Amino acid sequence: MKKIIIFIQNNALLFSYKQNHVVREDLMNTNIISDSELVFSDDYISENQKLVIPFFQELCEMNSIDTLTFQSNNLALFLMDLFKNTSIRTIRIKKQENVSYEFCEKIIKFKSIRELDCFSIPNYLIEYLDKHHIKVTTHSEIFYISDFMLQNHLSHYSQMYYQKKIQILHSLTDDDKEDMDSFFKVNKYLRIITLEEYHPEDLSFLIQCLHSYHYKNIYIELHANITKEKDFLFLKQLNKMNKKQKIEIGLVYSDEYLSDNLMKQVLINTLRLCGITIVVFLVGIISSIAIQNYQAMQEVSSIQEKVKKKMENADQVEIEEPKEEQLVIKNRYIAALLEINPDVVGYLKVNNTNVDYPVVIAADNKYYLKKNLYGEDDRNGWIFMDFRNSEKFLNDNTIIYGHNMYYSGVMFGTLHRVLNASWYNNPENLTISFNTMYETMNWQIYSIYTIPKTSDYLKVTFATDELKDEYIHMTKSRSIKDFQVEVTHDDYLLTLSTCTGNNDRLVIHAKLLKNMELSNLDSPDI
Repeated sequence: MKKIIIFIQNNALLFSYKQNHVVREDLMNTNIISDSELVFSDDYISENQKLVIPFFQELCEMNSIDTLTFQSNNLALFLMDLFKNTSIRTIRIKKQENVSYEFCEKIIKFKSIRELDCFSIPNYLIEYLDKHHIKVTTHSEIFYISDFMLQNHLSHYSQMYYQKKIQILHSLTDDDKEDMDSFFKVNKYLRIITLEEYHPEDLSFLIQCLHSYHYKNIYIELHANITKEKDFLFLKQLNKMNKKQKIEIGLVYSDEYLSDNLMKQVLINTLRLCGITIVVFLVGIISSIAIQNYQAMQEVSSIQEKVKKKMENADQVEIEEPKEEQLVIKNRYIAALLEINPDVVGYLKVNNTNVDYPVVIAADNKYYLKKNLYGEDDRNGWIFMDFRNSEKFLNDNTIIYGHNMYYSGVMFGTLHRVLNASWYNNPENLTISFNTMYETMNWQIYSIYTIPKTSDYLKVTFATDELKDEYIHMTKSRSIKDFQVEVTHDDYLLTLSTCTGNNDRLVIHAKLLKNMELSNLDSPDI
């Protein structure tokens, strides 16, 4: 006879065999050890199911239980039938073993179950459960060597299976192509592919993979300033050939390219006008800009007033606690902003600038370039986090963007002040406040610089400590001043990025101060 110990933890029941326990013959079949711990013998459960099933049903209802965590697959098989009449949504298996087909057959009979969390599971069973609307999360890591897998955070088989969007930053290596082929073979939910560079051979390889594994309804977003006619014709031909499979290639020009070409056209037209027309035109443009800037300030001020009011009344807002055990809501004033926009992930403030805004995140880095906090069309955009960053846990480097609305001063329009000696020589200005609903955090600035447009500082994660050390050295060497701040690969980093005109970028790097509470900052152990 074995003893099964049961813990009640938040909204979960945890089951495991009690180790090194000698069972006395006169021991009652069940003993209540504490308010949150129970012990049953396996014989008692087997022989008294008519008594045990109603007991567990009432226990689940009283404690709002929606998750069952089992020590092993066999223990889950033994106990699962006791919960047929409950509203369990999540099953977890803790032991590092494969989940069995027999267990999968059992859980599909539960209409309420929507998620299985386990160490590993045969690939065909993920598809089997997916057909029954049960999502699988695995924790056995996949070993890979390609940048493609690293950049898209594809370290587990279940992540490969459910991934909806992938990003390709550079030209594909042979290792990338090999791993991408494996990804396409596994994945069932892909909808968007983002290419940050134009390489015809890579595009052809992608199309070939999509055809090989019978993908449909795929949008390929190509970020490239294409000007050559042969390239246009090539892309047009690809779209035509893949129309039946609903595979579409969309071309996205950079803002700088569009801006440069627009100004060229304005210049050509202006030179054709006479002096009086030029004066009238310039006066009109200046007036229009002045009106637009005033309207921008008014619109952003109005939004910020609503934000402040919502933050002040945070105690009156009903806030749902996170399901992850590692997360605890500490800043209700940020969590309250989810009623305004569920994309809110934090709040950013930079001293002696106008930067004092909620931070949002979207599925890509384009959406909030032209949308405000309410999701309305707005040329000011909003302050947003890189879509590659985690919404809940810190990555190696958290990147935040915003438009440089220089004339109106909204968004990152006053961030240029950091380049003034009077600003960066003031110690009070060198600490940035960026908080999430789960943590209050101060960040120490260690580098400020401007640089021609490049993406080498836009790194979210690093494969090795050496690569992170190289990144820290690079960003420090660019700084307009040595701020005498020690930074190591163990530090979490924060990067603010905005335009400065002439296709340059203004960049600020900071590290998380070590005296902050770090209990919730690490990603979950998966």
